[in-house]
Amino acid sequence: MPAADITGLLRAWSDGDERALDSLMPLVYDELHRAAHRYMTHEAPDNTLQTTALVNEVYLRLTGASTVSWSDRAHFFAVCATVMRRILTDFARARRSLKRGGTAERVPLDEILVSSSPRVDLLDLDDALKGLAVVNERQARVVELRFFGGLSVAETAEALRVSPETVHRDWRLAKEWLQRELA
Repeated sequence: MPAADITGLLRAWSDGDERALDSLMPLVYDELHRAAHRYMTHEAPDNTLQTTALVNEVYLRLTGASTVSWSDRAHFFAVCATVMRRILTDFARARRSLKRGGTAERVPLDEILVSSSPRVDLLDLDDALKGLAVVNERQARVVELRFFGGLSVAETAEALRVSPETVHRDWRLAKEWLQRELA
């Protein structure tokens, strides 16, 4: 599906056309599912959250976002990445609270993100990303879009309206910063 068609449906939805949302979701569902699947393949084997459930929760949260003024496809997927991060963080907090003295969900951060720490606590990662956002908000968004949203460098650049070279640089610097913070 061309990005222009998705953008048109997003703008129609922003203008109050509920049928546009009905038309949009089948077009973006597979891409959202792939992004969620890429992330969920790194989850612990005992994780009870399913990829489809994550996508469905993103959908439910988006249906309440009809007042958002969607600018384009990249903006939509950037928001979806943020929503996925929040859902996963909330899920980890809930799991921790269910167990007295329990630990949070452990998330593998492959060697691309944090090479010296193959698994990191999701809540620690969330805290570190909040800290990074204070220092450099764009670098934190790059991590969020690439890690949680599964966006490519080009898609991230489009969503943030920067060059792919800037995304590469921010990605490298953010990984170094997160590695120090999570060590």
